[in-house]
Amino acid sequence: MSVAVSITAMSQENTLKSCIDRGLENNYSLQIVRNNENVASNNATIANAGYLPQVDLSTGYSGTLNNTNSTSRATGEVSRERNVTDHTLRAGVDLNWTIFDGFNIQAKYSRLQELKRQGQTLTRIAIEDLVADIASEYYNFVQQKVRMHNYDYAVELSRERMRIEHERYVIGKSSKLEYKQAQVDYNADLTQSIKQREMLASSRIRLKELMGEIDLKSTFDIVDTAIVVGEKLNFDTLWNSTLQHNASILNAAQNRTLAELDLKAVASRDYPYLRLNAGYGYTYNKYDVSATSKRSSWGADFGVTLGMRLFDGNRSRERKNAHIAVENAELAQRNLKLNLYADLCDLWQAYENNLRLLEFERENVRTARENHYIACERNLLGNLSGIEMREAQKSLLDAEERILETEYDTKICEISLLLISGKILEYLK
Repeated sequence: MSVAVSITAMSQENTLKSCIDRGLENNYSLQIVRNNENVASNNATIANAGYLPQVDLSTGYSGTLNNTNSTSRATGEVSRERNVTDHTLRAGVDLNWTIFDGFNIQAKYSRLQELKRQGQTLTRIAIEDLVADIASEYYNFVQQKVRMHNYDYAVELSRERMRIEHERYVIGKSSKLEYKQAQVDYNADLTQSIKQREMLASSRIRLKELMGEIDLKSTFDIVDTAIVVGEKLNFDTLWNSTLQHNASILNAAQNRTLAELDLKAVASRDYPYLRLNAGYGYTYNKYDVSATSKRSSWGADFGVTLGMRLFDGNRSRERKNAHIAVENAELAQRNLKLNLYADLCDLWQAYENNLRLLEFERENVRTARENHYIACERNLLGNLSGIEMREAQKSLLDAEERILETEYDTKICEISLLLISGKILEYLK
């Protein structure tokens, strides 16, 4: 009894929201995207942009080993010196600081900040895509469960029909042909049911994979046993929401901003630059042949450099390419909006069509169930042949299959419309 209770409690936890929450926490692809966002965030610092000075601590040794011949101008006497060794040892701290670089530093810092924001946008896109994928597979799992139930029910009906035909055959009220046909129909339904279990298992594995579950073979079930279509959406509301909240549009705008900052960085070369350098060090020299055998010195050095690049052979080419990149980013932004509008129109057409089909199929299911009930009653009374009974059963199964497919297609359209309009995270509420 305790085992049954624990299994029931486990299944009650597997709602759509709980599956999405576990997927957002465990999905490996999403973790990679989040790590990339952290990298972009770590890079967005004033130090990485070049605002801060560079300070180096260095030490070094150098030496010379020379042989010299010196000729006196007055006497012509040659003085020879062999294996003369001089030593120099230096240690110090050096500072180099670019105070102004034609707004290149400011452009680089702005670019790093924009890349940080873009990292957040890409994470949002990944989250929304994952939520849509989990929701789609969740309702596919519901669809496969309902279909499994329908096939199992068909097997039960065929088994009962086969039993009745067998009893009729034994007492001589039915032919062997009727009994064998009932047996064939039962085997066909049983085969379909076995195949459906494979489809159900595949959907379960796919859903657990999206959720980041490691044990894909363990028992897993969900709460929902039917696909419930939400309230009818409004096209104008969806399009306005797309323009305001769609993450891909935001990402395209950020790409355009990055292109404009790249152009600003190229244009910064037209301005002068100002650099400051300073240092403090100690130098030790040792001479073999000199009036001074040793010398030590320490102290500070400093300087300021003001300059301007007069010619750069690549500047014209890079400036033209940067202008083209800005134009391409703007065109890509416009093209994206057009594509999204086309996708929205296409999905909306399918969504409205499926809603109309849904009403029609609901009426068909009611009629098919009523016909099947009447057929069962007549079959028990012996007023309906096995073939006619099978036809009524097949009509009911087909009607239930059509409405199930229509409900699933409508739900997928709904999920896709919410994804495009930036409202997919409503499934987290």
